[in-house]
Amino acid sequence: MSRRAADLLVESLETHGADRVFCVPGESYLPVLDALHQHARIQLITCRHESGAGFMAVADAKLTKRPGLCFVSRGPGATNASIAVHTAEQDAVPLILLVGQVPRNELGRGAFQEVDYGKTFADMAKEVWTVHDPNRLPEIVARAWSLASAPTPGPVVIVLPEDVLEEVVSGQASQPLPRQRQPAGSETAREVAQRLSEAERPLLIAGGCLDDEEGRAALLAAAQTHGIPVITSFKRQDIFPNSNPLYAGHLGFKMPAAQREVYEEADLLLAVGTRLGEVTTQGYRLPAAPVPHQPLIHVHPDPAHLNQVFAAELAVAAEPSGFLRALAEHPSRPPAARAAWVEMLHGRIRAARPWHRPADGLLDMGPVVAALCELATDDAIFITDAGNFSGWLHRHFPFNGRQRLIGAVGGAMGIGVPAAVAAGLRCPDRQIITLIGDGGFLMTGGELATALQHGVPVKIFVSDNQSYGTIRLHQERQYPGRPTATDLYNPDFAKLAEAYGARGFTIESIDEAAAVVKAALAEPGAALVSVKTAVEHISAFATLSELRP
Repeated sequence: MSRRAADLLVESLETHGADRVFCVPGESYLPVLDALHQHARIQLITCRHESGAGFMAVADAKLTKRPGLCFVSRGPGATNASIAVHTAEQDAVPLILLVGQVPRNELGRGAFQEVDYGKTFADMAKEVWTVHDPNRLPEIVARAWSLASAPTPGPVVIVLPEDVLEEVVSGQASQPLPRQRQPAGSETAREVAQRLSEAERPLLIAGGCLDDEEGRAALLAAAQTHGIPVITSFKRQDIFPNSNPLYAGHLGFKMPAAQREVYEEADLLLAVGTRLGEVTTQGYRLPAAPVPHQPLIHVHPDPAHLNQVFAAELAVAAEPSGFLRALAEHPSRPPAARAAWVEMLHGRIRAARPWHRPADGLLDMGPVVAALCELATDDAIFITDAGNFSGWLHRHFPFNGRQRLIGAVGGAMGIGVPAAVAAGLRCPDRQIITLIGDGGFLMTGGELATALQHGVPVKIFVSDNQSYGTIRLHQERQYPGRPTATDLYNPDFAKLAEAYGARGFTIESIDEAAAVVKAALAEPGAALVSVKTAVEHISAFATLSELRP
């Protein structure tokens, strides 16, 4: 049966399991929009900015573990979406960005909005394909889906010259390529179990490869079998129950030096499912690069990330969940001294978890998070944008192992509202709670309109301290008393939310926080809470006064 290449593209995506794509429409891929109109099984979500569309695709991929799909037009559309490509690379998230392009006969002539995407995305995407032959579309979709998904997930780009899409083709939709897996051998698991039985102060650093139901279960089983404390990599503290006695903390930004120094007392590091990036390793100090101070066992499905930065005593190329399941089948006998190590680590986290009213009485995100500790559902999905305000959630909220945490490991501002929309669309029966700063909201907060258009009842808490707080913190450390370019002028966020059609709330004092949080969460539709936080409380661990000499 003859049909357009655009139809064949959409059919191939559907065959691979696509059920939702995000876009800002553009004239360079009009045939695809028409094909999607005729394929009702794939939902098309129209966004207000390409960065929002890209962020939604990234968040959707984080939740489904399938490639997120984003369509954008050529030139400005693609460059606007590049922030999502960078985020997907940094966060190891499967993403397929499909970009319209000028007709083939105009390529290389500097045509209107022409961009060489192979050059533009060379340092971010795993691969960039330009479709010159429409009959190869099924093959390219299959390769793109496979490469985006494994062994380290990441972004790929498919470039679609507009004249290709209208061509008549006779091929069939592509079938998914078999997924390659690295099984964990029993001998390796037995060797690691033996090493654990000899370690008095081991640490298991758990990473994003374990962020699914199977991975979480395997992590819990292995930790309990061997009595090994677990610390989670950056923005992954939701993958292990924080109240479990084996939970030892979260390797995030601006962690107090005293806490890092405690971790450095470990006599064995077992890193599973993490690339051991800069933030997780606290600036390449835990483990130390290039030669760790402790024996390092590094387990990752992609051999390319083993012994790349850190010299591991044992580098294991294996699927992390399978490795941990195998490890749980080989119990070890922890030394007697292990118990004190476990109790000390968890005790420090437990003692720091409750939020306490600050002596100066100034408002920060603490009372909001304290209320969320009481009111969040057992399967709530939390979204955090980039910024210091998220530190209160990381420090004070006890994730139970079933709740989800979605943020940008790569530190991109603006993911908050788009990710909330994607999460609400994917999980309509779950509570969606978003923490975002005033800077991040004014980057992509317009996607609140997308939430209202699709009836997504997001709950957004904006830290309104009229500052780019993270940068202000760095300024105060390096140039005390000389903040530059970080003061902001903000709208009334509650009124802005009302203008969109959401319910707006404002918190101006600690005493009213609990009641307002409760009212916002009880709102049946979308709601936004403007939290008038004091810039004096620049982070969950420091005030401006404390930073200054």
